[in-house]
Amino acid sequence: MVSRESVGGTDGPLSGIKIVDLSSSYAGPTASMYLADLGAEVIKVERLVQGDDARAWGPPFVGGTSAWFASANRKKQSLAMNLRSPAAQLILNRIIPQVDVLIQSFNPSKLASLGLDPGDLRSRFPRLIHCAISGFGMTGPDSSLPGYDLVAQARSGLMSVTGERGRTPQRVSTALTDITASLVASVGICAALRRQAVSGQGEFIDVSLLDSALALMAPRIASFLAGEAEPEPSGGTDSVIAIYQAFETADTAIVLAIGNDQIWERLCTELGLFHLSDDHRLTDNAGRRANRDEIVKNIQARLTEKTSSEWLMFGLRSPWRLASQETFHSGTVPRVGTATVDILLRFGFSNDEIANELLAGTIGSAHGVGGAI
Repeated sequence: MVSRESVGGTDGPLSGIKIVDLSSSYAGPTASMYLADLGAEVIKVERLVQGDDARAWGPPFVGGTSAWFASANRKKQSLAMNLRSPAAQLILNRIIPQVDVLIQSFNPSKLASLGLDPGDLRSRFPRLIHCAISGFGMTGPDSSLPGYDLVAQARSGLMSVTGERGRTPQRVSTALTDITASLVASVGICAALRRQAVSGQGEFIDVSLLDSALALMAPRIASFLAGEAEPEPSGGTDSVIAIYQAFETADTAIVLAIGNDQIWERLCTELGLFHLSDDHRLTDNAGRRANRDEIVKNIQARLTEKTSSEWLMFGLRSPWRLASQETFHSGTVPRVGTATVDILLRFGFSNDEIANELLAGTIGSAHGVGGAI
């Protein structure tokens, strides 16, 4: 028998929680990675041989692994299966009762054919927390359409406020709605785990990229409904807060975020722009918005006198830190099927059953047929 792999964190608040993640690409895998960071054991179910689509998202590749894939799949174990196979679906149905959470990102129209209909799963496994991550949600006229970050950014209006004034709308150049959806899913799953622990009840969580993107647009939509002009690309110079944008220095651009009157006073002092702090027109945000162009001109002229490093001090952090987790371990990124045999053994499958399914092509192992048992 192969040696048992690491099965999740030992010091996180979700230690002992078992998650089966059937999702691919980026949103679902990022959600399960965050839960793994919090101590959960995450079993990543992938297609045979090629695995998750994101494994091919490159270059760049590091040691044969896509950098994008690695950024969303640390601390997981890979179980390779052909989920279209009835035999694989039977295997999954033996695993699901033994886990706490199921995450998937299939098109809603495919769920029934894979034996993953939400209503059926909830009836058969009332304790299970089932999180579906899709482009447009599980219901509604567009529920059958495939969803991508670019489409969600466009349809939500996010792209309508991004880019230079008078130019073509631009997407935010990262997987913004995927990552936002992953955080929304993580919050929902953690809330459901709390209720599951108290009452034993499961939950069905419906998360869409479009809804997550619309949440990002909430302040712009609220401003429009309150009478502001329809938002449009502005090069990041149209914030309700003045000043809240990028400026050039002697070597590169930096940003200034003047969130309140006290910060405004400190900025004027730091830059030596005392005539601005003494100007009664600029004492509050409304006044600074009305005179934004004049302020920007003065600040820009001053900032070009020094380099960015002379103006700034930088500090980077991960999305969160927990006092109870003294040390953060980044974990490893699995190869396709590297834990298939180990996982099935832990979920009660015999060596003979596993060998038969390997030979039948229902499951796959990075160790090859026979050599893993």
